Amino acid sequence: MKYFVSLLCYRLLSFLLLPVLIITLLLRSINHAKYRHRLLERFGWLSRRTTVGGIVVHAASVGEVIALKAFIEQLLHHYSGLSITITTFTPTGSAQVKKLFGDRVQHFYLPLDIFCCTWLFLRTLKPTAMIFMETELWPNLIQQAKNRQVKLLLINGRLSKNSVKNYQKLSWLISPTINNFNKILSQSQDNYQNFIDLGADPLRCEVSGNIKFDISLTSKIAQQSKDLMEFVEGERLLWVVASTHEGDEELALKAFDKLKILYPALLLVIVPRHPERFDQIASLCVTQGHSVVRRSDFTSIAAENSIWLIDSLGELMALYDLATVVTMGGSFSDIGGHNPLEPALFKKPIIVGPDMSNFTEVQQQLLQAKGVIQLEKTQALLLSNAVEEILEDEVLQKKLGEQAYRTVLANQGASERSLNQLNKLINN
Repeated sequence: MKYFVSLLCYRLLSFLLLPVLIITLLLRSINHAKYRHRLLERFGWLSRRTTVGGIVVHAASVGEVIALKAFIEQLLHHYSGLSITITTFTPTGSAQVKKLFGDRVQHFYLPLDIFCCTWLFLRTLKPTAMIFMETELWPNLIQQAKNRQVKLLLINGRLSKNSVKNYQKLSWLISPTINNFNKILSQSQDNYQNFIDLGADPLRCEVSGNIKFDISLTSKIAQQSKDLMEFVEGERLLWVVASTHEGDEELALKAFDKLKILYPALLLVIVPRHPERFDQIASLCVTQGHSVVRRSDFTSIAAENSIWLIDSLGELMALYDLATVVTMGGSFSDIGGHNPLEPALFKKPIIVGPDMSNFTEVQQQLLQAKGVIQLEKTQALLLSNAVEEILEDEVLQKKLGEQAYRTVLANQGASERSLNQLNKLINN
């Protein structure tokens, strides 16, 4: 009874917050016009051409879409008779879905977690099963799906100690929500225990491993790498700073000021996480006296060019193939870092900042294998010294890369285990 009263209060509050959510979307659209597109989908209003009765997979943004690629490919193969729908929150995630899967899947934005929006969404799609990733807990949507007897699966479950403490303040709402899942598959034993501590039924939970290890090279990536290399003239060393957030570029540029004196052939490749920051970063680089080439210019990188700004989507994996050394953005502030397994797949030496909280278990495994260098503080001098150490020592480059690569191979298989669990749910 307490839960249903709590859920009713949550539904009322979420409805009252609807104007705020709309204003937030419109404010985001100032710098990113695509947030204004397909607004009706945010309210659960989908195309009449929708194929119903299939499987819905939610991947919040770009990183989640990429991480789910192997799993979704297996879904398309094993459930060829059902429609596979992928939902995202962000336009960049939407673009990634279209790039990876084209018209082989249906794609919509996940609606706002407001009763009428989620009701309309479920009424239109009538899914057989819904799959959420990591810590996607939407009380309205999940409760309504359960009421419709939709099979609910949480894969790659991730829940930090801090998240448990925060969620426990809302345990009256969150604990029943997680127990609406038919099964919760956790990345690791620690995450498994955190779900139990939050109130999950142990019979619903098990450890399946981290789906983000299930990555592989494709002919498409190989061709992209070949195409990108055509733009780089001469023998250049490439320092790829990937998935950058605000502050990361300034840090990298300070480190680069020292490094370019020692290594005149070094090319700094900046790959911003968010497209709306492309122009801002280009201006920053020029202001600091650097010769910048933007990927969208389709111009060759000459000897006098010191920075290559990748203002495109879907080419980061291919860029790792070209890299001499990789630094993961988002790990130098409170963002929590980004996926270091992708450069590891290419046997590249990897440097990360002090905050890799989004990839705690992955980072621990890489550290144990001595397949990554983690800086203790966010300092340009520490970063430049780490890059210099790697550039100076080809044996170290190879050793770091090989040890990271072996870590990836040793931990694959979570996608298949997740698919097997879905098969059990659907067939029962």
